[in-house]
Amino acid sequence: MSRKSWIEETFFRRECVKFIPSSRDLHRCIPVCQVCQNLIRCCCGRLMGEHSWEESSPPISLCPGPGQDVAEDWSIELHTKASPTNAYGIIDFEDTATRVCRAKYVRVAVDSKAEALLQLMLREWQMERPKLLLTIQGGSENFTLPPKVKQAFSKGLITAALSTGAWILTDGINTGVSKYVGEAVKIFGGHDLRKRNTVGITPWGVIDNNMELIGRDVFRPYQPLGNPLSKRVCLNGFHSHFLLVDDGTLGKHGCQQGFRKKLEKHIQLQKIHPRLNQGVPVVCVVVEGGPAIVSTVLDYVSNVPPVPVLVFEGSGRAADLLAFLHKQTAADRELDADIKDDFLIRIGDAFGVDRVEASHLYSLFQQCMDHRQSITIFDSESEDQTAPDAAILTATLKGTKASPAEQLSMALAWDRADIAQKDVLVYGQHWQVGSLEQAMLDALVMDRVGFVKLLIDNGMTMCRFLTVDRLEELYNTHQGQADRFLHHLVEDAKQTSLPIGYRLSLIDIGLVIEYLIGGAYRSTYTRKHFRAAYSRLQDKQGRWNSSASLSKQRRGLIPSSSRGRSLQDLQFFRTAQPYKCKEQDVSPGSSGEITLSPGLDDAPLLVPFNFNDLFVWAVLQQRQQMALFLWQHGEEALARATVACKLYRSMAFEARQSSFDDNIAERFKAYSLEFGQLAVDVLDCAFRQNEQMAMKLLTSEMEAWSHFTCLQMAVSSCHRPFVSHSCTQTLLTDLWTGPLNMTKSLFLKIILSLLLPPSILLLEFKSKAEMCHVPQSHEAMLFGLDSVKSAPAHEGTDRTGSQDAERGQGKCLGPVSETVSSMTMQCLSWITRIYEFYTAPVVKFWFHTMFYLAFLMLFSYVILVKMEDRPSVQEWLVIAYILSTAVEKTREVLMSEPRKLRHKLKIWFSEYWNLSDFIAILLFLAGLAMRWHVDPYRTAGRIAYCLDIIFWFIRVTDLLAVNQHAGPYLTMITKMCC
Repeated sequence: MSRKSWIEETFFRRECVKFIPSSRDLHRCIPVCQVCQNLIRCCCGRLMGEHSWEESSPPISLCPGPGQDVAEDWSIELHTKASPTNAYGIIDFEDTATRVCRAKYVRVAVDSKAEALLQLMLREWQMERPKLLLTIQGGSENFTLPPKVKQAFSKGLITAALSTGAWILTDGINTGVSKYVGEAVKIFGGHDLRKRNTVGITPWGVIDNNMELIGRDVFRPYQPLGNPLSKRVCLNGFHSHFLLVDDGTLGKHGCQQGFRKKLEKHIQLQKIHPRLNQGVPVVCVVVEGGPAIVSTVLDYVSNVPPVPVLVFEGSGRAADLLAFLHKQTAADRELDADIKDDFLIRIGDAFGVDRVEASHLYSLFQQCMDHRQSITIFDSESEDQTAPDAAILTATLKGTKASPAEQLSMALAWDRADIAQKDVLVYGQHWQVGSLEQAMLDALVMDRVGFVKLLIDNGMTMCRFLTVDRLEELYNTHQGQADRFLHHLVEDAKQTSLPIGYRLSLIDIGLVIEYLIGGAYRSTYTRKHFRAAYSRLQDKQGRWNSSASLSKQRRGLIPSSSRGRSLQDLQFFRTAQPYKCKEQDVSPGSSGEITLSPGLDDAPLLVPFNFNDLFVWAVLQQRQQMALFLWQHGEEALARATVACKLYRSMAFEARQSSFDDNIAERFKAYSLEFGQLAVDVLDCAFRQNEQMAMKLLTSEMEAWSHFTCLQMAVSSCHRPFVSHSCTQTLLTDLWTGPLNMTKSLFLKIILSLLLPPSILLLEFKSKAEMCHVPQSHEAMLFGLDSVKSAPAHEGTDRTGSQDAERGQGKCLGPVSETVSSMTMQCLSWITRIYEFYTAPVVKFWFHTMFYLAFLMLFSYVILVKMEDRPSVQEWLVIAYILSTAVEKTREVLMSEPRKLRHKLKIWFSEYWNLSDFIAILLFLAGLAMRWHVDPYRTAGRIAYCLDIIFWFIRVTDLLAVNQHAGPYLTMITKMCC
């Protein structure tokens, strides 16, 4: 059904179809009196000629004859006819030249259903769901507000509405309080039309020039100038939507009140957020007002549940009288006689009524005071008065008699952490079991960073809160594009398509993390001990769910319609487990299994990590602000920054490879650069404070991240600013030279020492203290035990000065002993010097280079001379070198971290030089197999040798890449060829 046809089939207009004179006075004129027909009005407010005579012809005479009874009363039900609405579309207010002011409108019957009206506003007009309903009541005639009251009302109203996503309901006319609301929208409302949810509910019959609005799905210009001589009113140009209520009358106010209350009650029944069971709160704001406002306030505060009322003191008439009586009856409901007489006089002066009517209004005021807890007075003149927007929201919280959990839900839906901190999370407040955990879960799902911070500051701990069920609930939150992209990553990681409605598990998330980081990374969620514990948990929850449901069914505690509910919601009703002892904490890198909390067989499985898991969730869900906040909490800030940089970079690559919008890839790239800069800033700050400890951070194994190091992660994500940082370059230099002191012509001294080993004793070596930040192997530490034992005993007291700069960092590669870090500069024995020399990376490189060049010379000699029946000594040496290389490459594959051989081979072959070596070795083995046979096989073997040496000569470029002069040129040539 089209939009146009749906509106016309759902909404109607009302037209009077029977003329009933509003005047009962007899007059003496001819039966057909043209004067009477032009001057006498019907009870609907129209003249006879303005009626639509669809059911009956106009009467012949307006004069009742003798004996005629004219006691028939006009009513909407009997004397009006409903027909499809003929006025809806967009109004363009022409006198607002400073900005574009357009509003959607529709003419609806006074008896329209509230459900259809809300559907119109949400689906057809595409208004955002309200999280708060601000209904503005007050004077309909023009009045003057004091400057302070006007400023407080305007700024407070719009600030409260914009910060909470509220709807504002007014009369929509260009006079009275509605005009002040329009001015507030003009000054403080902003230019985003989608955030302007100011709805005017106006009687159709009182609108000036309403005939100009007739048309179906039209765009109508409208000039809200107004005629001073006309009793009709104009629409206010700064409202965003109009519901024009038609009861068949003309020029009569009041029909919109019942219509408005009906709509307010229906909106109040709607959920404030899909995740929250709390209904949309309604608050009435009173500014000035006549006698009718007193009855309106009484009606609001006496509702069940009551609607809170905020009164702006100083605005005049009814508002001032309510404020005065509210203050006077703070201690005693009854007023003193003299104060009561003075108050009656003030009522008469304010409303222009006699003593009897004033007494009646006084009784209404007294009834309002019976519900004084639902009435809040805002005094703009008071120095200790809170901000007006905070006063509106606080009045909403306190006036609804909601529980603390419900108040927290409302503040959470509004995203007003300041209101929650000031009025809800107060000292001494009693909370039901699990309510704060539920609030934390809702805050994470709704991406309320301020609330997550507030709950953490008030004692919420991730160790108690985060369970497997809750973490999976977070990953299965529907977030539109982010949710689709995450499912796409799962499909790529699992190499299969997911069915509709598939629920992600932590194991799926682990596969995604491994897929994005790549290499030998192993996620905690995919390790064997986690899978086993996860499987046991699922089985235990299934048995618990079945037994609990059966027990409740037997006792009749749950209806049959809810007995099939899955266990995924159980965590909302179960308190998370208390802290474990620190000695019993399970880390993902440990060999121990993840266990359930003791004493509670149905307790959810505690996730080994806390902020790390939430941080990865925020990154995968593309919640950058939440990720930045979580990055600031917990441990391993440098590690998490590099991990986020890598994840976002891989996600950007996946987005470009898939059919997703290009803006997504650009956004991921921006996020990656942001975290990359944070990593550089942290490293720079640490390097300025303590150079050695900063370099330790780079090579420290991160147990939470598959024993990767920050340097590995940065290199994997091609984070050039991080790798080019002075700290990183200094560390790489120290790693390269090892214990050798950097001096001029170092490579010549190394080659000389390799050729003449006694010259090793002439080289300069670094002390153990200078090498404490460099990761060392177990063999090196065992070799240096004698030196350690001979160290002075008092020197071990300096260990406390070299604690990790970043709490929680893992152990260094091949863990560095604490005793070594406390060594002072001492002479190394000649045996230690020899060992340190031959184990230095730079020495290994030149040793390998010299042997490789010798191998190439031997190989070149073999293919240049005639091939004999049996291999020569030179050929046997070449065979031995290549076979030993094959054994070493096999060891590299088998010793790599991935568990499956397929993954080991995939990672190994991802390196270009590994692939080149594999082809070279296979080609050589094929030639070796053929050279043992007679011609023509031996000739083919020789040809294989000739082709194979090409690969070994190309391998020389890899050795030249380390040279500071030739390396950059080789890199440029490689990129140009690619």
